[in-house]
Amino acid sequence: MQKIKLSIADRVYPLSVPEGEEAILREAAKSINSMVEHFEKNYAVKDKQDVLAMCALQIAVQASKETDASAANQTEIQKKVLSLKKYLEAQLPS
Repeated sequence: MQKIKLSIADRVYPLSVPEGEEAILREAAKSINSMVEHFEKNYAVKDKQDVLAMCALQIAVQASKETDASAANQTEIQKKVLSLKKYLEAQLPS
């Protein structure tokens, strides 16, 4: 484990992270800070907790959309595989 410090919404969080995950966590913190800045600049929200709640909601919605899209892709792939299987079975002699 590696010890790092991440700054999110003007607070520093010391973390122990597995080797190799530091870059991912730093990029995630950068993304959150960018969202915080966007909400503070574009909305009349002064309380960091409210801003962070808005960030959490936005991230959850994005994750939900990606999950839905992934499930739809999976269903489409399954349909194509089944169609290909039926085609091959029809073409091959018994």
